[in-house]
Amino acid sequence: MSNRPQNTTETTTSIDPSPSSDNDIVAAKARKALVPLLFIYMLGTLCLQAFNLVFQQVGSDVGAGGQASLITAVPGVVLGIVCFIYGSLCDFASLKRMTMFGLALLWAGSILGFILHGSLLEIIIFRAIQTAGFQAAGSVYLVIVARYLHAGKKLLYFGMFTAAYQLATAIGVVCGGVFSAIDWSYLFLIPMASLIVVPMLLADLPHTTGRATHVDVPGFIIFALAVLQLTLFFSDLHWPLLAGAIVTFAVFAVYIKRARDPFITPEFFRNTRWWKAVTLMFLFYFTNFSITPLFNALGSNVYGMTSAQVSLVLLPALIIATISGTSSGAIVGRLGRKTTITLGASLMFLGSLSAALCVLAGPVTLGACIALFYGGMAMLYSPTVDTVLGTLPAEQSGRGVGMNDLAMQGAGSIGIAIFGTPIATNSLAGGNPVTNLIGASGAASNYTNLLLVYAAVMAVSIIWFRVNSRAIYGEAPADGGE
Repeated sequence: MSNRPQNTTETTTSIDPSPSSDNDIVAAKARKALVPLLFIYMLGTLCLQAFNLVFQQVGSDVGAGGQASLITAVPGVVLGIVCFIYGSLCDFASLKRMTMFGLALLWAGSILGFILHGSLLEIIIFRAIQTAGFQAAGSVYLVIVARYLHAGKKLLYFGMFTAAYQLATAIGVVCGGVFSAIDWSYLFLIPMASLIVVPMLLADLPHTTGRATHVDVPGFIIFALAVLQLTLFFSDLHWPLLAGAIVTFAVFAVYIKRARDPFITPEFFRNTRWWKAVTLMFLFYFTNFSITPLFNALGSNVYGMTSAQVSLVLLPALIIATISGTSSGAIVGRLGRKTTITLGASLMFLGSLSAALCVLAGPVTLGACIALFYGGMAMLYSPTVDTVLGTLPAEQSGRGVGMNDLAMQGAGSIGIAIFGTPIATNSLAGGNPVTNLIGASGAASNYTNLLLVYAAVMAVSIIWFRVNSRAIYGEAPADGGE
């Protein structure tokens, strides 16, 4: 039974799977491409999380330890931008061509990164190219789910997507820990395993384009430039970047109002239900990119652990998150979307708060606390994405996926840009009633305060959702799960 609210602004994006027409045959083949697409996405995520764990070591090895967070932040910016572009293009362009283009970027970034990695700039460039490449598969996967699956199966496949992300994260942190002790440059080659699924993708991916044949290149460029400037501003608080972002967004607003056929119209942004819903993705995933390096730095500076040892402590938590993501569809079926989202966010809050209070309790106890955080994040992804896309009509599904991913990845990029410096420099090591209560000082005090900030972010997220849930779902949501 569908958990989507019955609302006049929402239109089903599913296609009947019985092969009685050409469209149904295309839909049936597209569904067969989901597993290969997920495999590529997992490889890219694995590589991202491996570098995320060891970016400080990588930066130190190339003589740029102070700017090491850019190894995660800049590809994160690129990820947010291409998420939006790919998702939006899925409404117009061939899914097959887009996926193969992404694979070409992925392979180029992998090979060149393995060969040329002697400077921070080279590492950032080739990591950004890899990231731009693998996300094409992720965006196409989400659009196929939104466009071709029945509402009852969408939650299952959204859950599989987040489960794959968590599983890839688990494998990635282990690979990062292991290869950091051998040679981290081999991490660049991991995505090359995607070669094995190319025949399946060529056979099953749809080659047809959407209803529109015009691709709004100027609109994409203006919007991407505005997002890039805004995210880079948070990396070093360089105020001209913020001014440039504001001006560029203003230019974009004028452009989509006057352009003959913009890729997105002003009416899209006047959808208040969508605004309130997509804000959830930003809040929930603001700490996504920084929690793993925080835990790695905590293990190193408080307990003297290596990255490999930290990865083994994180592994059970990430396995729990994988199970949580896989089960999220069934959980939503039992509890409803609102209750599942509230539960997942509450687990993230409790995980952050308990970890802050247990910084000196030992790595195993901390691992259990972080398991709450990861498990909650995996649980709420599926119902939150379904909620966001449920505020949009069918013809905007690709742009909805793109904006959703932009909010999620952009939030994580801004988060690592903000938190990267205190993670590496202990700049938040001041005392307060909580640190005094648990006896934390120095590095332990720094990580306690960071985790308290994470808990505050999640508290704000829960309050935002509960205050705005009626507006997001409508007056009488067919959710049933308070």
